[in-house]
Amino acid sequence: MIRVNGQATDTLNARDRGLAYGDGVFRTLCTEAGQPVWWADHYAKLEADCSVLMLDCPDQNELRAEVCQVAEAGQGVVKIVLTRGMGARGYALPENPATTCVVLASALPQQVKPADGIHARWCKFKLARQPRLAGVKHLNRLENVLARAEWDDPEIFEGLLCDDLGVVISGVMSNVFWVKAGELYTPDLSQCGVAGVARMRLLRAAARRGMRAHIDRFLPAQLLAADEVMICNSLIGVRHVARLADTTWSSAGWTTLLNDALYENVD
Repeated sequence: MIRVNGQATDTLNARDRGLAYGDGVFRTLCTEAGQPVWWADHYAKLEADCSVLMLDCPDQNELRAEVCQVAEAGQGVVKIVLTRGMGARGYALPENPATTCVVLASALPQQVKPADGIHARWCKFKLARQPRLAGVKHLNRLENVLARAEWDDPEIFEGLLCDDLGVVISGVMSNVFWVKAGELYTPDLSQCGVAGVARMRLLRAAARRGMRAHIDRFLPAQLLAADEVMICNSLIGVRHVARLADTTWSSAGWTTLLNDALYENVD
């Protein structure tokens, strides 16, 4: 089911700035029994991303009601897309923009359900640094599209990305973490990359457990020296990386511990 500005339809005006310029933001979240999972966190992130792009964010209660309208009865996925709406040709902002809100549901893909450790690869594509947009889940995701086009091996679940200086940033569709000597590490995203809701929740969960977390600019060699590597996003939770190119890791239990903490309903 798809709703555009509150109406059941699958069409969008060809002059929409989301289509023309990627002028908008989006969120993808899980639903359980027709209700959004981690709703407060997802809405807070959506609102923050809208603020960076100077977009109007819909009312929280009204948007949640729309999510529940389209959600699958069991477990599913809902995507929320907000654009600056229609405008004339050209980059200048419309004088009176009216946000376009698209809410659409789909089934939870089989590959995101619980499984053994995943296999990953390094992507050749390098992310460009842009502090103004760093952390924001905006609609211009061409970097991710081109990175994902590098492989078609079904055994490879994810690709890891570095920036143009060779610093580790994220996965194509996930954030990356690793554990070394009982401490948690994750890349700094102040220059590029998407700061996901699962990442935020995982850092909070680590803090609750008194687990020291390091957020910095790390090189691939530092990740490869980890005791355990994992990826996370809102659909897959925390997943153990069993193999990255020629490096392998056995599970030391950190992925299970942190995934359980991620779903604690305490925040």
